Amino acid sequence: MYKLNLPEFNIALRKEQGKVWIFDIIRKKYVVLTPEEWVRQHFVHYLVNELEYPKSLFKVERSLTYNRLQKRSDIIIYNRTGKPWMLVECKAPEIKLTQKAFNQVAVYNMTVGARYIAVTNGMAHYCFEALTQADSEVKFLETFPLFA
Repeated sequence: MYKLNLPEFNIALRKEQGKVWIFDIIRKKYVVLTPEEWVRQHFVHYLVNELEYPKSLFKVERSLTYNRLQKRSDIIIYNRTGKPWMLVECKAPEIKLTQKAFNQVAVYNMTVGARYIAVTNGMAHYCFEALTQADSEVKFLETFPLFA
């Protein structure tokens, strides 16, 4: 599919009904492989395998409601007390990460309320702490936070 700026992992693919499917270790099932799903699966493996985020605290493709509109979050990672800790928005590799992507995930976080927000297209990855009322501008983090 695409060569990404993320570590390789043991990819489980299968072809069925004329489509390619990839195994999602969070949902524990095969899902249709799209460019965005390719990024999502690579990023999940990166967070679990490289950064050692606990896989049991992930939710993938969860529905959320914002202004009475049904939306879907790509990845939410919860802290050990069950509160949203990080919200991740995944885009296909050919999608440039513009202000529009950051605005989208910030709007989603108004409902989710995660401490950290990340945006990735598999080539570039950004993470920042959610704004508080005292903040006047977003502060991007140099690295992804350690899970505690």
